[in-house]
Amino acid sequence: LKIKRRIRKRIRGTNERPRMTVFRSNRQIYVQLVNDLTGETMVSASSKNKEVAGQKNINKSEQAKLVGKLVAERSLAKGINNVVFDRNGYLYHGRIKVLAESAREGGLKF
Repeated sequence: LKIKRRIRKRIRGTNERPRMTVFRSNRQIYVQLVNDLTGETMVSASSKNKEVAGQKNINKSEQAKLVGKLVAERSLAKGINNVVFDRNGYLYHGRIKVLAESAREGGLKF
């Protein structure tokens, strides 16, 4: 919690450059692009979406990779290509790193 609060003090999402926040549970991973000025979620994707959940026999890292590509596609469709990455207190390795790299490959800049 201390790490999360320290990060959130410095990071703000705007309409031009929303905050890309990540939440991971033991089984799922969720991503949202949030405009903090208005408090609205602009784009969201998760491993529960049918594009990702329809894939059988994939591990959690592959799930995160698919979610990263999905959020990149959805944000580019809305005209968003610059974001601020909020790792939400998680260390930048494993599923968080895979998700970030696949979002960058999909066209997001952060």
